[in-house]
Amino acid sequence: MKWMTEMDDVLLNGFRVLTVPGLHGSGPDHWQSRWERLYPHFERVEQARWNEPVLDVWSARLGRVLRRSSRPTLLVAHSFGCLASVHRLSAGAANVVGALLVAPAHPGKFGVADVLADARLACPSIVVGSMNDPWMEGQCAAEWAQRWGSDFINLGCLGHINAESRLGNWPAGFSLLKQLADTASSFISVSQRAPAGSQEPVIAGRDS
Repeated sequence: MKWMTEMDDVLLNGFRVLTVPGLHGSGPDHWQSRWERLYPHFERVEQARWNEPVLDVWSARLGRVLRRSSRPTLLVAHSFGCLASVHRLSAGAANVVGALLVAPAHPGKFGVADVLADARLACPSIVVGSMNDPWMEGQCAAEWAQRWGSDFINLGCLGHINAESRLGNWPAGFSLLKQLADTASSFISVSQRAPAGSQEPVIAGRDS
């Protein structure tokens, strides 16, 4: 693709990238699925029951996937997957160095607003919202982003920022991922970061 450069490849290969879909998973036309096809080393966090959004269960599953590797990891989450990611990060996930949280569902719709209200993310994070998102409109998403300590990007009116939004490969979103990866690099010693498949680096914390 013309919007991906060799430099982008090198940057993203320095991280483990996990996609974290929402309720019912992400179908083949969803931008998460498209990114997985464009970058085969991106890994999807598979849930046992996609139609049962239970925060503790989904968060625990993400935690198990994270423990498979100590490589610095970027999370690319959508909808309820954002809530599971925030829950996991607030409980501790030292190897996650960045989170792209796209169109998070309103925690109140799943009865977990109290659980996530005081969550604070230690790693760089970007919440991406849409003003006409039926699962959580933009202004509310901005308020949750502030609670979590995340940057907020308002995309205007794009619905739930999913396949129905007709985004194709969503190059604008991919640019946000590259921005996040660049910011996350500050958490890691350049000498420790390595391409996919190489020796796993040790992650430098914020205070190191």
